Order: sequence, then structure tokens, then C-alpha cells
Amino acid sequence: MAAKFVLIGSGLAGGLLAAYLGRRGHEVDLYERRADPREGNLVGGRSINLALSTRGIHALEQLGIADEVLMHAIPMRGRMIHPAGSGANTIFAPYDVDPNKHINSIGRAALNTTVIEAAQRYPTVRVHFNHRCTDVEIDSATAHLVDSSVQAGVSPANVIHARGDAVIGVDGAFSAVRSSMQRRLVDFEYDESYLPHGYKELTIPPGPNGAWQMEKEALHIWPRKSFMMIALPNPDGSFTCTLFWEFEGPRSFASTKTDADVHCFFEEEFSDAVPLMPKLLEEFRTNPTGSLVTVRCAPWFYKDKLALVGDAAHAVVPFYGQGMNAAFEDCVVLDQCLAEFPQDRQRAFAEYFSRRKENADALADLAVENFIEMRDKTASRTFRAKKKLDHLLEAALPGIYLPLYTMVTFTRIPYAQAARRARLQDRIVYGSFAVLILALVVALLRALR
Repeated sequence: MAAKFVLIGSGLAGGLLAAYLGRRGHEVDLYERRADPREGNLVGGRSINLALSTRGIHALEQLGIADEVLMHAIPMRGRMIHPAGSGANTIFAPYDVDPNKHINSIGRAALNTTVIEAAQRYPTVRVHFNHRCTDVEIDSATAHLVDSSVQAGVSPANVIHARGDAVIGVDGAFSAVRSSMQRRLVDFEYDESYLPHGYKELTIPPGPNGAWQMEKEALHIWPRKSFMMIALPNPDGSFTCTLFWEFEGPRSFASTKTDADVHCFFEEEFSDAVPLMPKLLEEFRTNPTGSLVTVRCAPWFYKDKLALVGDAAHAVVPFYGQGMNAAFEDCVVLDQCLAEFPQDRQRAFAEYFSRRKENADALADLAVENFIEMRDKTASRTFRAKKKLDHLLEAALPGIYLPLYTMVTFTRIPYAQAARRARLQDRIVYGSFAVLILALVVALLRALR
């Protein structure tokens, strides 16, 4: 049965979900607080380039837009590690034993445009930009919004009351829809945790004639124990760099106050990148320093009136490159649940929450763990040896042994199941090595006798 949905947030998952709902004939009003991204209104310095992988591609394929999106993407086949030290050589670490498996670097603007236009192909979908949600009445499924295109401030002339059969919050980590649930539901569970690190976006521009100044098909990492910088390629030949660094401390964003401080820090830690960053000092001064938050909450729905999708339900830090992919997977699962229970939207919402909550929590843990791995371990010979062993076992035991990164990035195995399977595999592998070593020691002792 067709219903009317009010969607708050036309970011990546919001546009995609609107397309899914429009495809099934539902009436959709999609409201976004920002201006239309197709008009070049994206805010600079906060994008954190997107890494599109199997889960996200599957969600796009269901709407027939994956090929259109991938036209704007650059394959990244592994990590290019930049060790400390001015004379150190880079080290390439492939993501998978199969060289054809890769993640895809894509700009937020190109992907956002594609999903919005995909939604607008359905006649029942309407998109409204410059509408900021201020509150949601959860029992009547009514969203209150301010139309900032009319005039500044809030007045009866620019307040919109959007009522539907259900409101879905797809409005990010600081969701207004979720806040409305928090205020009105006494049993609503909510937790947010911040890393002591922030991030700042910087740029390596194209070289002469648009040439890439570093290896194009790689995610570049400068691991420095307690902090790191990464760089992802863009189609115009540039790289979007992101510095992840402590907010406070003797070496931190707080203690680095002058251009001389910035220059000295980068020369010491990222000396090979400095010559490629002509606007380093300007961008460091002017680009904002973002925070890194993990959000967990429950439930993600209220009766048949309200639901949360993507970061509004489960924001994660970006270090597994799965935030967007997980949000897209939410859209697939919610669409499936609504199709399975067309006459019972509350059951559909409850089933969606049941299927996704455990996996979202597992991803949140994996993302924080991968930050430690990227900044602390990728430069370690022991870590790289473990990765090579993973690839050897994967090749020797196809379909039986799968490294955790492969399961998360290149399959659609649920995140929680992937984490459990990886822990079991590690116990078996390390246990086998322990038994083998013990057997060798016993054999050696017998030989000595």
C-alpha cells in the first residue's frame, strides 16, 4: 500500500532512500537544510572523500545507477604507505589477494547529485532545499521546518509543517529527527563518544596537464603512531588529504598556532608531501577542524510514524570507509522490510531495526579499531607480514578463509558476522601456530636426548 513519507536530509542516503521509496510508488517529500549541491553549494573543508565499496555498489545497482556513479570514481587497489623519514621509500600493500578487488574514491558532490537526480526520476518524489527541520511531532508524523530561501529568521511566513504517514530522519550524526525522539521518548537510549582527534582537510593539486603527483590507484597513508594523514585521488588529478591529529597536547591542533609551527610540523612528519601542497598554510588556517563522533541509539523507530537511517541512527568514524556504505545498506534493508510487510509499517520498521542494530554496533567498533591499525600498525613489518599471511591463507583456502577487511569491504556478509568469523579464524590460525611450535620444540628436545 502506497504511503506518504517525509524524509529529512537529502544527503547521500536521503537521496538514495527517496529513490527506493519512489520506485515503489510511495509519495515522498524530501527536505534538506542546505542549498542544492548541483549548484556548487557544498561546504569546503569537511568532505572526507568517500570510499565506495561492495555494499554501497549493491545498493546503487538495485536502482540501476551504479555504472553512472562509477564513471566518476577512481579505483584504489591498496594502501600506499609513506613511512617516517625523508629518505624512506613508499610501500604498497594491496587490499586483497585478488588484484581486481578495489575500493573506489569518489567525491561527495558527484555522488550526491546522482542519487538526488535518481530520486527525481520518480514522479511521486519532490525535493525541497533550504528547509531546516526544527522539530518533529512523533505521534502525528509532522515535521516543522524553516524555509531559509524566503527570509532570514523564523516567522509564520517561512515555517512549513510537513505531515506524512511517516517521517524518516536521514539527517546525519546531529539529527534533528533523532533529537525529537530523545525529547519525547522516556525509554530512548542514546550515547555519543568523541575521539580525542579532530580532522582537517587539505589538498594536493594536480601536476602539469592535470597529472597525478603520486600513485593514482591507491589510498595514501602517512602513519605516525598517534596520528596520521591520508590522501585519496580525485578525477581532476588532485588528492584530498585529511590530517587526523589530537585536539590537545604538546603536538596537536591546539599547540600549533603559527604558520612557522605548521610548516615545521609538516616538514618533520610529512616531508615528501610538503612540496606537493602549495596552499598548505592557507588551507590549514582557513579550513575548519572537524570532530569524529560515534553515535549509538535505540530504538531507531517509533510505532509506524518515525524511523532513523544512516548516521542519524549510527554515526561511525570514517576509518573503515564504511559509513556511507552502511547507510546505503540501511536503505536496501528498509526497502526490503517495507516490501515484506506492506500492510504493517510498524513491523517493517521494527524488523529493519532488528536486522541492522547489531551490525551497526559492530561496525562502530571496527571503525575505531581500524584507526589504531592505520595510524599505528601499517608501517610495521609484523603487521605487513600478517597481511601477507592473510592473503596466502585466502588463496590456499578459497571461500573458507576470508580476512576481516575482505569480508567488510568486498562482501555483503553482515558486519557482526564478519567480526565473529574473523575472531574465530584468528583463534584457529594462532592456535595452529602454537601447536606447531610446541610440536617442533618437543621434537627438538627428543632429538637432543
